[in-house]
Amino acid sequence: MSGNRGTDHPDDRVVVASNRRARRNYEVLDTFECGIVLAGTEVKSLRDGGAQMGDAYARVRNDEMWLMGMHIAPWGHASAAMGHVVDRSRKLLMHRAEINRLRARTEQDRLQLIPLSIYFTEGRAKLELALARGRRLYDKRQAIRKRETDREAQRAIRHRSI
Repeated sequence: MSGNRGTDHPDDRVVVASNRRARRNYEVLDTFECGIVLAGTEVKSLRDGGAQMGDAYARVRNDEMWLMGMHIAPWGHASAAMGHVVDRSRKLLMHRAEINRLRARTEQDRLQLIPLSIYFTEGRAKLELALARGRRLYDKRQAIRKRETDREAQRAIRHRSI
């Protein structure tokens, strides 16, 4: 384990769950990494891959960042008394200035805070949070059209070079 926290590489991440619909339904403007407060059985369930982020979102309440709507399945080896509530709100760990900046952006520009993925780095659970703008149907169609034309251009370049 290195002493310098700035040497984290994306290769050190062990992604547990990702929100695949987020990039399709939202235009991601900026991303943030934040810690997440979890119970012991939640951590074990995450390591087993028991998380679903489909309808999850983040909000600022009482000057704190909270994650709502993320489902973490009960850990298989835990008794009912030692388990956790699967759909509870979970506190996110961010600096106060960052929380205030995100609150201002979401209130002024009508943006959303959407979780993109949850992963482990250096043994700690982290959440990748995106500041995003919702896409309308024609925006989604336009993105698909652009992606298809880029693929066709790449194919043409590949076939020309052969």
